[in-house]
Amino acid sequence: MNDSDRHRLITEMLQERPFASVRDLQERLGVSPATIRRDIDKLDEIGVARKVYGGISANETSASGRLSARPYDENRDIAVDAKRAIAEKAASLVRDGDSIIVHAGSTCYQLGLQLARRNVRLYTNSMPLAAYLGEHGTCSLILAGGVLYREPGIIHDASAGAPDFFASRFFLGTQGISGEGLLESHPLLTKAIGELSSCADEIVLLADSRKLSIQPRNVVLPLSRIGTIVTDDGLSDAGAKMLEDAGITIMIATVGGQ
Repeated sequence: MNDSDRHRLITEMLQERPFASVRDLQERLGVSPATIRRDIDKLDEIGVARKVYGGISANETSASGRLSARPYDENRDIAVDAKRAIAEKAASLVRDGDSIIVHAGSTCYQLGLQLARRNVRLYTNSMPLAAYLGEHGTCSLILAGGVLYREPGIIHDASAGAPDFFASRFFLGTQGISGEGLLESHPLLTKAIGELSSCADEIVLLADSRKLSIQPRNVVLPLSRIGTIVTDDGLSDAGAKMLEDAGITIMIATVGGQ
Protein backbone atom coordinates (compact mmCIF):
# COMPACT_ATOMS: atom_id res chain seq x y z
CA MET A 1 0.00 0.00 0.00
CA ASN A 2 1.53 3.33 -1.06
CA ASP A 3 1.28 6.74 0.60
CA SER A 4 -1.70 7.86 -1.50
CA ASP A 5 -3.68 4.73 -0.67
CA ARG A 6 -3.05 5.16 3.05
CA HIS A 7 -3.97 8.84 2.97
CA ARG A 8 -7.22 8.03 1.14
CA LEU A 9 -8.14 5.35 3.70
CA ILE A 10 -7.36 7.65 6.63
CA THR A 11 -9.52 10.38 5.10
CA GLU A 12 -12.36 7.89 4.64
CA MET A 13 -12.07 6.84 8.30
CA LEU A 14 -12.41 10.48 9.37
CA GLN A 15 -15.63 10.76 7.38
CA GLU A 16 -17.09 8.07 9.66
CA ARG A 17 -15.67 9.32 12.97
CA PRO A 18 -14.16 12.60 14.22
CA PHE A 19 -10.92 11.08 15.55
CA ALA A 20 -8.65 8.11 14.85
CA SER A 21 -5.83 7.09 17.17
CA VAL A 22 -2.43 5.88 16.02
CA ARG A 23 -3.45 2.42 17.21
CA ASP A 24 -6.72 2.58 15.21
CA LEU A 25 -4.75 3.43 12.07
CA GLN A 26 -2.15 0.73 12.68
CA GLU A 27 -4.86 -1.91 12.94
CA ARG A 28 -6.64 -0.63 9.83
CA LEU A 29 -3.60 -0.12 7.62
CA GLY A 30 -1.17 -2.75 8.90
CA VAL A 31 1.87 -0.46 9.03
CA SER A 32 4.26 0.74 11.74
CA PRO A 33 3.55 3.59 14.19
CA ALA A 34 6.35 5.60 12.54
CA THR A 35 4.64 5.32 9.14
CA ILE A 36 1.30 6.34 10.66
CA ARG A 37 2.87 9.40 12.28
CA ARG A 38 4.43 10.42 8.94
CA ASP A 39 1.01 10.07 7.31
CA ILE A 40 -0.57 12.18 10.05
CA ASP A 41 2.10 14.87 9.64
CA LYS A 42 1.48 14.97 5.87
CA LEU A 43 -2.32 15.18 6.13
CA ASP A 44 -1.98 17.93 8.74
CA GLU A 45 0.51 19.78 6.54
CA ILE A 46 -1.80 19.80 3.49
CA GLY A 47 -4.85 20.72 5.57
CA VAL A 48 -6.87 17.54 4.99
CA ALA A 49 -7.07 16.77 8.73
CA ARG A 50 -5.61 17.97 12.01
CA LYS A 51 -2.81 16.36 14.01
CA VAL A 52 -3.82 16.05 17.67
CA TYR A 53 -2.47 14.26 20.71
CA GLY A 54 -2.55 10.50 20.13
CA GLY A 55 -3.74 10.54 16.53
CA ILE A 56 -5.56 12.58 13.89
CA SER A 57 -8.83 14.51 13.92
CA ALA A 58 -11.25 15.58 11.21
CA ASN A 59 -11.23 19.30 10.48
CA GLU A 60 -13.92 21.26 12.29
CA THR A 61 -15.79 21.97 9.07
CA SER A 62 -16.09 18.28 8.22
CA ALA A 63 -16.78 17.21 11.79
CA SER A 64 -19.52 19.73 12.56
CA GLY A 65 -23.07 18.45 12.49
CA ARG A 66 -21.99 14.82 12.78
CA LEU A 67 -22.76 12.64 15.75
CA SER A 68 -19.39 11.96 17.30
CA ALA A 69 -20.25 9.99 20.40
CA ARG A 70 -18.16 6.91 21.09
CA PRO A 71 -19.07 4.13 23.52
CA TYR A 72 -17.48 4.62 26.95
CA ASP A 73 -15.45 1.40 26.78
CA GLU A 74 -14.00 2.53 23.44
CA ASN A 75 -13.39 6.14 24.42
CA ARG A 76 -11.54 5.24 27.64
CA ASP A 77 -8.68 3.75 25.58
CA ILE A 78 -8.04 6.95 23.59
CA ALA A 79 -5.36 9.46 24.70
CA VAL A 80 -4.97 7.63 28.02
CA ASP A 81 -1.66 9.30 28.92
CA ALA A 82 -3.18 12.74 28.42
CA LYS A 83 -6.24 11.86 30.48
CA ARG A 84 -4.13 10.56 33.35
CA ALA A 85 -1.92 13.65 33.32
CA ILE A 86 -5.00 15.91 33.26
CA ALA A 87 -6.56 13.99 36.16
CA GLU A 88 -3.39 14.23 38.24
CA LYS A 89 -3.25 17.98 37.64
CA ALA A 90 -6.94 18.39 38.48
CA ALA A 91 -6.54 16.43 41.71
CA SER A 92 -4.24 19.21 42.96
CA LEU A 93 -7.31 21.50 43.07
CA VAL A 94 -9.00 19.27 45.66
CA ARG A 95 -8.31 19.80 49.35
CA ASP A 96 -8.94 17.36 52.17
CA GLY A 97 -12.48 17.77 53.45
CA ASP A 98 -13.85 19.13 50.17
CA SER A 99 -17.23 18.14 48.76
CA ILE A 100 -16.97 17.66 45.01
CA ILE A 101 -18.98 16.36 42.07
CA VAL A 102 -17.25 14.13 39.52
CA HIS A 103 -19.27 13.60 36.36
CA ALA A 104 -19.28 10.55 34.12
CA GLY A 105 -16.69 10.10 31.37
CA SER A 106 -13.26 8.61 30.90
CA THR A 107 -11.17 11.60 32.02
CA CYS A 108 -13.33 12.14 35.09
CA TYR A 109 -12.94 8.43 35.84
CA GLN A 110 -9.18 8.97 35.96
CA LEU A 111 -9.73 11.82 38.41
CA GLY A 112 -11.83 9.53 40.59
CA LEU A 113 -8.94 7.06 40.73
CA GLN A 114 -6.68 9.86 41.97
CA LEU A 115 -9.15 10.76 44.72
CA ALA A 116 -10.23 7.25 45.72
CA ARG A 117 -8.40 7.24 49.06
CA ARG A 118 -8.54 10.96 49.78
CA ASN A 119 -10.53 12.52 52.63
CA VAL A 120 -13.27 14.00 50.43
CA ARG A 121 -17.03 13.72 49.93
CA LEU A 122 -17.45 12.68 46.30
CA TYR A 123 -20.77 12.70 44.48
CA THR A 124 -20.89 10.92 41.12
CA ASN A 125 -23.39 9.72 38.53
CA SER A 126 -20.77 7.50 36.88
CA MET A 127 -21.50 3.81 37.22
CA PRO A 128 -17.93 2.71 36.31
CA LEU A 129 -16.45 5.14 38.84
CA ALA A 130 -18.93 4.22 41.57
CA ALA A 131 -18.12 0.53 41.08
CA TYR A 132 -14.39 1.20 41.42
CA LEU A 133 -14.72 3.46 44.46
CA GLY A 134 -17.08 1.03 46.16
CA GLU A 135 -14.47 -1.72 45.96
CA HIS A 136 -11.18 0.17 46.22
CA GLY A 137 -11.88 3.62 47.69
CA THR A 138 -12.06 5.03 51.20
CA CYS A 139 -13.50 8.45 50.32
CA SER A 140 -17.08 9.29 51.29
CA LEU A 141 -19.11 8.25 48.23
CA ILE A 142 -22.55 9.66 47.37
CA LEU A 143 -24.31 8.18 44.34
CA ALA A 144 -26.85 9.72 42.03
CA GLY A 145 -30.21 7.98 42.20
CA GLY A 146 -32.27 6.73 39.30
CA VAL A 147 -31.99 4.44 36.33
CA LEU A 148 -28.71 3.02 35.03
CA TYR A 149 -28.10 4.02 31.42
CA ARG A 150 -25.36 1.64 30.35
CA GLU A 151 -24.45 3.90 27.48
CA PRO A 152 -23.20 6.50 28.40
CA GLY A 153 -22.69 4.75 31.75
CA ILE A 154 -24.56 7.11 34.06
CA ILE A 155 -27.21 6.85 36.76
CA HIS A 156 -29.95 9.41 36.26
CA ASP A 157 -33.49 10.15 37.38
CA ALA A 158 -35.14 12.15 34.61
CA SER A 159 -37.93 13.36 36.90
CA ALA A 160 -35.86 14.39 39.93
CA GLY A 161 -34.05 17.54 38.77
CA ALA A 162 -30.85 18.74 40.44
CA PRO A 163 -29.65 16.63 43.41
CA ASP A 164 -29.69 17.88 47.00
CA PHE A 165 -25.90 18.12 47.14
CA PHE A 166 -23.65 21.17 47.00
CA ALA A 167 -19.97 21.08 46.10
CA SER A 168 -17.03 23.43 45.94
CA ARG A 169 -16.24 22.14 42.44
CA PHE A 170 -18.02 20.23 39.71
CA PHE A 171 -15.53 18.32 37.57
CA LEU A 172 -16.80 17.30 34.15
CA GLY A 173 -15.57 16.27 30.75
CA THR A 174 -17.02 17.08 27.35
CA GLN A 175 -17.36 15.54 23.94
CA GLY A 176 -16.35 18.72 22.13
CA ILE A 177 -15.58 22.41 22.64
CA SER A 178 -16.38 25.40 20.42
CA GLY A 179 -16.75 29.14 20.85
CA GLU A 180 -20.40 28.46 21.72
CA GLY A 181 -19.51 26.27 24.67
CA LEU A 182 -19.32 22.61 25.72
CA LEU A 183 -20.86 20.22 23.21
CA GLU A 184 -22.50 16.81 23.51
CA SER A 185 -24.50 14.64 21.14
CA HIS A 186 -26.26 12.51 23.80
CA PRO A 187 -29.39 14.32 25.06
CA LEU A 188 -29.26 12.60 28.46
CA LEU A 189 -25.78 14.02 29.13
CA THR A 190 -27.02 17.45 28.15
CA LYS A 191 -29.78 17.25 30.77
CA ALA A 192 -27.59 15.74 33.51
CA ILE A 193 -24.81 18.29 33.10
CA GLY A 194 -27.28 21.16 33.13
CA GLU A 195 -28.72 19.97 36.44
CA LEU A 196 -25.38 19.34 38.15
CA SER A 197 -23.94 22.67 37.01
CA SER A 198 -26.24 24.44 39.50
CA CYS A 199 -24.82 22.47 42.44
CA ALA A 200 -21.25 23.82 42.70
CA ASP A 201 -19.31 27.02 43.30
CA GLU A 202 -17.02 26.39 40.32
CA ILE A 203 -17.14 24.25 37.20
CA VAL A 204 -13.82 22.65 36.22
CA LEU A 205 -13.56 21.17 32.74
CA LEU A 206 -11.24 18.20 32.14
CA ALA A 207 -10.63 17.94 28.41
CA ASP A 208 -7.68 16.84 26.32
CA SER A 209 -6.79 19.10 23.41
CA ARG A 210 -8.50 16.86 20.81
CA LYS A 211 -11.84 18.09 22.10
CA LEU A 212 -11.42 21.47 20.43
CA SER A 213 -11.61 19.77 17.03
CA ILE A 214 -14.74 17.70 17.76
CA GLN A 215 -18.07 19.42 17.14
CA PRO A 216 -21.20 17.56 18.31
CA ARG A 217 -24.58 19.20 17.81
CA ASN A 218 -25.84 20.17 21.29
CA VAL A 219 -24.51 23.09 23.37
CA VAL A 220 -24.56 21.98 27.01
CA LEU A 221 -22.98 24.96 28.78
CA PRO A 222 -21.60 28.27 27.49
CA LEU A 223 -17.89 28.86 28.00
CA SER A 224 -18.76 31.68 30.41
CA ARG A 225 -19.92 29.05 32.94
CA ILE A 226 -16.50 27.37 33.07
CA GLY A 227 -14.08 28.62 35.70
CA THR A 228 -11.06 26.44 34.91
CA ILE A 229 -10.02 24.01 32.19
CA VAL A 230 -7.36 21.37 32.75
CA THR A 231 -5.99 20.22 29.40
CA ASP A 232 -2.81 18.84 27.88
CA ASP A 233 0.18 20.52 26.27
CA GLY A 234 -1.22 19.88 22.79
CA LEU A 235 -3.51 22.90 23.17
CA SER A 236 -3.12 25.19 20.16
CA ASP A 237 -2.54 28.94 20.41
CA ALA A 238 -5.93 29.56 18.80
CA GLY A 239 -7.62 27.25 21.27
CA ALA A 240 -5.90 28.91 24.20
CA LYS A 241 -6.96 32.37 22.99
CA MET A 242 -10.60 31.28 22.65
CA LEU A 243 -10.61 29.94 26.21
CA GLU A 244 -8.79 32.95 27.67
CA ASP A 245 -11.14 35.36 25.89
CA ALA A 246 -14.02 33.55 27.63
CA GLY A 247 -12.36 34.24 31.01
CA ILE A 248 -11.37 30.62 31.66
CA THR A 249 -8.26 29.82 33.71
CA ILE A 250 -6.11 27.32 31.80
CA MET A 251 -4.09 24.64 33.59
CA ILE A 252 -1.73 22.61 31.37
CA ALA A 253 -0.80 19.03 32.16
CA THR A 254 2.48 17.98 30.58
CA VAL A 255 2.31 14.67 28.71
CA GLY A 256 5.21 12.52 27.53
CA GLY A 257 6.33 12.35 23.89
CA GLN A 258 3.53 11.80 21.39
